[in-house]
Amino acid sequence: MAKHTLEIAIVGVGKIARDQHIPAISGTPAFTLKATASRNAQVGGVDGYGDLDTLLNAHPEITCISLCTPPQVRYADARRALLAGRHVMLEKPPGATLSEVHDLISLAEARGVTLFATWHSRHAASVAAARDWLQGKDITGVEVIWKEDVRRWHPGQEWIWQAGGLGVFDPGINALSVLSAIYPRALHLSAAELYFPENRDTPIAADLTFNDPGGANVSAVFDWRQTGPQTWDVKIETSDGTAILRDGGARLVVDGTEISAGSDHEYRALYAQFSELVATGASDVDLTPMFHVADAFTLGRRRAVAPFDW
Repeated sequence: MAKHTLEIAIVGVGKIARDQHIPAISGTPAFTLKATASRNAQVGGVDGYGDLDTLLNAHPEITCISLCTPPQVRYADARRALLAGRHVMLEKPPGATLSEVHDLISLAEARGVTLFATWHSRHAASVAAARDWLQGKDITGVEVIWKEDVRRWHPGQEWIWQAGGLGVFDPGINALSVLSAIYPRALHLSAAELYFPENRDTPIAADLTFNDPGGANVSAVFDWRQTGPQTWDVKIETSDGTAILRDGGARLVVDGTEISAGSDHEYRALYAQFSELVATGASDVDLTPMFHVADAFTLGRRRAVAPFDW
């Protein structure tokens, strides 16, 4: 059996930690889960603490911290961990603002530790295949359609509707991470329509238009009101055919034929990458998807829609 070489702690034991992070750590030989810090929950079999300061003081042997808290409160804990000399992995989005993430980048560099801003959808099974298929092709149009049911994926989670919670951009940023990973040149936002429920601080839907210096028509539609089957597709028109990256990046279909598919190992891939970054003393903080979101809030025309209630 492979030896666990890095001891790690999770901060924020919520739905994403239980659904993805804990199973991924268990399936990654480079890590063993040593402790957690969370106000209201614990994980059986490991030490649990109510806050990160107590955990750090109790476990100097823990070298890595995985932050799974909502983005509005992640910055303070990230600073605590970096100041304590621990390597830090950030759930997406990496923070509530770009400026606080830039501060974390500087702090990690000063302390000589790893900072890893994760984009799990980039590790979906067919994203690399889509990137490779696009190389050298004349792209004429891109349509991103990311529609899902907020009640299914964020049941009762009020933080997503509070300022800094991003609203529909919480899943939408996954689409932007995929688009920026596969597209052969840089895009920038040129227009946005943001749809805010009358009783919420963050949008429930968004329509985005991008400028491509290569001339392709690039757009994205995000919506949290879709029930039934969920839609996570990126459709790309080229002079050599049409590719559709389906199911959040799991399947690649070209001209009606599926050429790549695979199962969900996104979070295992993140932890494998984190272990490599720690081993080499490197950091990885690509903020491109977050730039697009910030631009959407800057450029976006606000539209009021019906109130949202659980």
